[in-house]
Amino acid sequence: MAVINDGPESVVVVRDMYLSDLDAVMAIESRSFPTPWSRNAFHSELMENNFATYLVLDFHGRVVAYGGMWIILDEAHVTNVAVHPDFRGHHLGERMMVGLMDRAKSLGAHRMTLEVRRSNLVAQNLYQKLGFIQLGVRRGYYTDPREDAFIMWKDPL
Repeated sequence: MAVINDGPESVVVVRDMYLSDLDAVMAIESRSFPTPWSRNAFHSELMENNFATYLVLDFHGRVVAYGGMWIILDEAHVTNVAVHPDFRGHHLGERMMVGLMDRAKSLGAHRMTLEVRRSNLVAQNLYQKLGFIQLGVRRGYYTDPREDAFIMWKDPL
C-alpha cells in the first residue's frame, strides 16, 4: 500500500479527467471491477456525452482515483468511482466523492444518486457518512457476479 502524507509536501488535487488520463484510469478500472468499462466507453463519456462530468484525483502527478457522474436537470447520477488498490485506506474515495458533490452543486444539481453493490459495505459506509440514504433496491443490477444494488440518495446535495 502506498503511503499518503497529508503534510505540506503532499499534493492531492481533484481535477477534470482528460483523454491523457485514460491509461491511468484504465489501470485503476481493470484492478477495481470484475467487468471493467472499456477505454472506448470512457472516451465516449469524455468526448460525446454532454451530461457527463469525470474527475480524477491526482497525487503528485499520478492519477490514483477517478469518479464520474451525469448531470440531468437538477440531479447528479454517479456512474463510477474507484481508487487504485495501492492507495486505498487513505480517504481518497471520500475526497473523490466530495469533489463530485462540489462539482455537481456548481453545475446546478440539487440532489445526487448512485447504485452500490449490496456486498460493498466499505462504499455504503462512506456514502452514509456523506449523508446518502438507501431508498431502494435494483434486483440483479450487477451481472458479474450477479448481485443487487442499493439505490442511495443525497437530497438536498
